[in-house]
Amino acid sequence: MTRRVSAPRIARRVRRRIAILAPALLAIALLGGCAAPGAGGSSAEATGAPRIVVTTNILGDVVSAVVGDEAEVTTLMRPNADPHSFEISAQEAALLSSAELVVSNGLGLEEGLQQHLDGLAGDGGDDGNAADARLLTAGDVIDPLPYAEGDAAGTPDPHFWTDPARMGDVVDAVAERVAAIDGVDPERIAERAADYRAELAELDAEMTTAFDAIPRDRRALVTNHHVFGYLAARFDFRVVGAVIPGGTTLASPSAADLRELTSAIEQAGVPAIFAESSQPDRLVQVLASEAGIDVDVIELYTESLTAPGEGADTYLTMMRANTQRIADGLGA
Repeated sequence: MTRRVSAPRIARRVRRRIAILAPALLAIALLGGCAAPGAGGSSAEATGAPRIVVTTNILGDVVSAVVGDEAEVTTLMRPNADPHSFEISAQEAALLSSAELVVSNGLGLEEGLQQHLDGLAGDGGDDGNAADARLLTAGDVIDPLPYAEGDAAGTPDPHFWTDPARMGDVVDAVAERVAAIDGVDPERIAERAADYRAELAELDAEMTTAFDAIPRDRRALVTNHHVFGYLAARFDFRVVGAVIPGGTTLASPSAADLRELTSAIEQAGVPAIFAESSQPDRLVQVLASEAGIDVDVIELYTESLTAPGEGADTYLTMMRANTQRIADGLGA
């Protein structure tokens, strides 16, 4: 979606027949089934299936693709949430301690859940081995890049999913750990992991083709905050800067930060700057307006999947949508 710097129009729908549908929906919910993102669910207990809990919805989608129906996957982070600040209920926190496997992003991303993850890591006694067997931190199985600039410069960047190759490393680690869970068919897990790795390779090829068509002098990215370091390294982009000069959306830019970024945008001559769909783009619009340049503000899906039908309800869909929008925004 491309917007000029102006206030968006907001369309509203009124859904009817809620009272009629509610009993039916309640009945369906009571029957069980796969746990929805952000929901605890009870089907694992009912069926005896192993339970895997995943913190972020991007990882939750990937883990679900690998696991299939071999285990119950519960994703804590709801669609369109901010991974830096989302929190969980007491019931959801209890799921972390009872799951056969917990998959987290790590590298400081889940700031609102860090105390729960730290507690889980400390549940294995003096050596922590029992807890380590149940906790898979994706950031530990990839080759992390440091932030190049901003307040977080030099610290590990947790946004590795913008590089499909690194997500492939996560798929391999997930498959290995899930295959070791009692009651899971290792051969089936290996098959599903191989299938998903093939899809990641296809995605990587599509992104390479799309980005190769962008003139080299226009491969410059400006975003809400630093989230595209891995994509830039993989596909030869320059990260001109970010409105929030750090690795978290919880920080705020200073007037000096905005002036410095405005100068960088003018020097780079970028035709578009990018705002994250899960974050308000007001700051990006203000920046574009103050820069005094004719620039588009383009929304990308960067840190969260959407609800079904909203444009980025799977990791693969999200990456393809972003690829197309970046290529269109920066293309000649």
